[in-house]
Amino acid sequence: MASLVWGFITDFFTYETTKSVVVKSWSVGIINRIVQVLIIAYFIGWVFIHEKAYQVSDTGIESSVMTKVKGFGYHQNRVMDVADYVFPQQGASVFCIMTKVIITENQYQGRCPELEYKCSSVFVCHTPGAITGVCLFSNSTHGQCEIEGWCPSEDDTVGFNSLGDLTWNDPITSHDAPLIIMEPFFLRGNFPPDMTAQQIKSCNYHPETMPSCPIFRVADIINNTGQDVTKLTEKGAEIGINIEWKCNFDLDVEKCLPKYSFTRLDAVFEKNAVSKGYNFRFAKYFKTENNTEFRTLHKVFAIRFDVLVTGNAGKFGTVPTLINLVAAFTSIGLGTVLCDIILLNFMKGAEQYKAKKFEEVLIQLSLKGGMKSSYDSGALSLDNSDQPV
Repeated sequence: MASLVWGFITDFFTYETTKSVVVKSWSVGIINRIVQVLIIAYFIGWVFIHEKAYQVSDTGIESSVMTKVKGFGYHQNRVMDVADYVFPQQGASVFCIMTKVIITENQYQGRCPELEYKCSSVFVCHTPGAITGVCLFSNSTHGQCEIEGWCPSEDDTVGFNSLGDLTWNDPITSHDAPLIIMEPFFLRGNFPPDMTAQQIKSCNYHPETMPSCPIFRVADIINNTGQDVTKLTEKGAEIGINIEWKCNFDLDVEKCLPKYSFTRLDAVFEKNAVSKGYNFRFAKYFKTENNTEFRTLHKVFAIRFDVLVTGNAGKFGTVPTLINLVAAFTSIGLGTVLCDIILLNFMKGAEQYKAKKFEEVLIQLSLKGGMKSSYDSGALSLDNSDQPV
């Protein structure tokens, strides 16, 4: 046990230093240089040029988005403009464009049958809102639950048409289809600096021919998500518009331009049998001369647009540059490690190389002594032990 402890102590208090061994081998030398060139190319091409690791980057973009919708559509022989089909009208980063609407007119406070819920003589009605528990029968075999509230109740089975059927289905030739104008700001706006105001007003976004135009047709946005326009207008949907900024502030700020991408955010719920698409309700209230309150209920199917701003900005920094330079120079040493593995395990003369590379020197210091050298498996031992005078 004592010898084990002593051996641990002596091994712990040792000193190691590098030793240079020159190996005259074409194959090993070529492998070493190839590895070094690959490492240097990786750091120059990927780390410094592509990833711009020499820059200080910031991904916490603070931005504000203003939107404006233009155009008109048709619904039940009525021409509808943006005041009729855009919610809310203030031009926020989240807004809805109505595609269908069910209107229940002249509702008043009272009792009436709930059309959606059926009942029988022994059936206890369970419906949303205030129920009376009465089952109202007509000529049918099943009755309808009576509710207390706004009457008549809403009928989802009535026929209705899509807003914009005459314009959205032909977005290439129609200039009356709804247009979305987006203006995000954080350091600069998204209006292209090389385009005049008149050119911006007349352009329409296209991912190849007009990638910087900030004016979008609704049908083009939907098509860029890979979705069918007709299906989305049937039940509504939620579309994400991502404005991505990647700015290099080592260059001219005018070269900082956004890229647009589009995705359907509610795609994971498309097969949901409970609630598909996107819809909401609102009402308009009025009173008659005898002070009776009425309302007109609107059930709106809409495409909801969420405008998201993401990205990052970078500028040269001394600290990240030095850190990555040190990492690059350190990684070049991987070529030496690989060559050592090859020489020590896979090439002829491995024992000879091992004897030259690993040399153990034992030194004992004293006031008097001689020097003795011995070679054992390539190890050189220097012994300064005391000798009799």
